[in-house]
Amino acid sequence: MIQIEGLTRYYGEKRAISDVTFNVKSGEILGMLGPNGAGKTTTMRILTCYMPPTSGHATVGGFDIFKQSMDVRRITGYLPENPPLYMEFSVSDYLKFVARIKGVPKASIAKEIASVIEKTNLGDVQNRIIGKLSKGYKQRVGLAQSLLNNPSIVILDEPTVGLDPKQIIEIRQLIRGLAGEHTVILSSHILPEIEQTCERVVIINDGRVVAQDTPENLKKRLSGGEQVHMLLEADEEQTRKVLEKITGIDELTFNADGNGQLSVQVKSTADIRKDLARAIVKNDLGLLELSADKFSLEDIFLKLTTNEEAA
Repeated sequence: MIQIEGLTRYYGEKRAISDVTFNVKSGEILGMLGPNGAGKTTTMRILTCYMPPTSGHATVGGFDIFKQSMDVRRITGYLPENPPLYMEFSVSDYLKFVARIKGVPKASIAKEIASVIEKTNLGDVQNRIIGKLSKGYKQRVGLAQSLLNNPSIVILDEPTVGLDPKQIIEIRQLIRGLAGEHTVILSSHILPEIEQTCERVVIINDGRVVAQDTPENLKKRLSGGEQVHMLLEADEEQTRKVLEKITGIDELTFNADGNGQLSVQVKSTADIRKDLARAIVKNDLGLLELSADKFSLEDIFLKLTTNEEAA
């Protein structure tokens, strides 16, 4: 649905993005992660034809961003980081205005507006002046305008900024509900939000793509395999003899607390939790805890961006 090849953009002599390349499948929700100034917003502005790249190529829904920019805009809903709101309008009047700009047929405007108001839970404030709304409601109005005319592609730059926890959950559910019928690109600084919402992640640092994959695949690649933590009531020497017989263990780390409890870290290329549990129980080593150490999206983000900055 979206194909991006070698996008580069300079602001004067400053390079904002360099050779950005990735694809987004039809119906997929793709998350974009990166520190402030990494190039996420610049990439989104290029894809929505808000600005041209200095070099590179991209197609959105099969349309070239250079040659068919109006076609790209017709099929794309865009929520920028700062929603384009007219503060003196009421919510409903603003959405009518946006609907006309987007070319929604006159006979369908009322139905379209009712649909996006329901999706974004704006019913209670639809007749209020936008300038008098809270930041959270203003953000929802911005999201509502991006969904008008049922665009096949939705690009959301920090869609939950200013929302309270309940509203964040509602918007997260709404975004997940867009999958399938819509192709979605979502940027956010809230890493758990990306992890819970997006099927695939692109991490950008210093204007370059440093990783792209599913969150689970990134975790496996960057952690180097599976990591398991165990807490035992056992002797270290006896435990070591038992565990060293298990196939697939790459690394063992022991830490005795002096009170009869032994903490064991196991690193392997495969999931061997069943083998570990079976061996420990069979040899009566006193298993108190056994859990897989989760390599979070935050760990991935920090590892990649810190390494890149260090390099």
